[in-house]
Amino acid sequence: MEDTLSGDRLTQNGPCVVVAGGGTAGHIEPALALADAIMRLRPDARVVALGTERGLESRLVPARGYQLELIPPVPMPRKPSPELLRLPLKVRESVRRTREVFEQVHADVVVGFGGYVALPAYLAARGRLPIVVHEANAKTGLANKVGARFAAKIAAATPDSGLSGAEVIGIPLRHSITTLDRAALRAEARQHFGLDPHAPTLLVVGGSQGARTLNVAVSGAAVALAKAGIGVLHAHGPKNTLAVQAVEGAPPYVAVPYLERMDLAYAAADAVLCRSGAMTVAEVSAVGLPSVFVPLPHGNGEQALNARPVVDAGGGLLVADEEMTPERIIEQVIPMLTDPARLAGMSRATQIAGHREADEVLARMVLEVIKK
Repeated sequence: MEDTLSGDRLTQNGPCVVVAGGGTAGHIEPALALADAIMRLRPDARVVALGTERGLESRLVPARGYQLELIPPVPMPRKPSPELLRLPLKVRESVRRTREVFEQVHADVVVGFGGYVALPAYLAARGRLPIVVHEANAKTGLANKVGARFAAKIAAATPDSGLSGAEVIGIPLRHSITTLDRAALRAEARQHFGLDPHAPTLLVVGGSQGARTLNVAVSGAAVALAKAGIGVLHAHGPKNTLAVQAVEGAPPYVAVPYLERMDLAYAAADAVLCRSGAMTVAEVSAVGLPSVFVPLPHGNGEQALNARPVVDAGGGLLVADEEMTPERIIEQVIPMLTDPARLAGMSRATQIAGHREADEVLARMVLEVIKK
């Protein structure tokens, strides 16, 4: 790619795509997956990410090799407060800085994924640059509701996001996940974690910090799982501890604070017990893992909605947080894991509900908007 300087401004032959998805991993990871897909399709392109100093993007974006431009954060107060009165000033300052970034990088399009970084990006781009909106959750957030009003294209992960005219494409995921061959990696993955090479294996993951409900339920059923010949790979969270009773001759129950290699964890498992955040549902669907979803008990109920398409397709079970107990593991999870035919059918149903190609579908959508 040839870059040339014109005054103090950088120009290039290929398009410049600005992605706005800072704050949480649920916003950042789809943005980075899109960035990777754009670079595969258009190696002459450039992707620039917007973010704030305090968001995860300050670490994740540079680690993936993309340019990060910082803008002032615009957190939305949840309740009336003095902070709410200062909001218009904060929005104005953030929009001004965002427009400066657009000028400096010669932006051709803005792609927003929601959150407090996306809102100033939409407002700064309005009437100046084409906007593409992607909504990952089953219930659309405020920023994307605003952005959708000016967008050239709207994409959503699920059919009932509430965004009119949205094309349902799923969630852009890392290429290492969408191209994962679980069967081919199974032996390596089992060896990596010290799991039984042949026993049916349950993966338990409650997010990066773990989930107390899942930890208590599965560890409480450890003996029953062992006696049923089921191995367990359990990510309990870095701030939690887990002690389980070993059963001689049974498959190992492997407890770890955190999983650095989710690709190997997925390959090692025959089923997963997890929360149902949008990214989690998208990943387990893409790799074809039968799932037991336990939605967070608070919030607006979107986690249950995220899981519903997979559950309705027959690829997963949905269990309320207060109902996830050791007894539920014994009554529902053990019979599922010890029925190979049932697991195979659920895996097929899960993959049908998933969207492995969402990253490239969205990338082509963005590049088409630029072309027009």
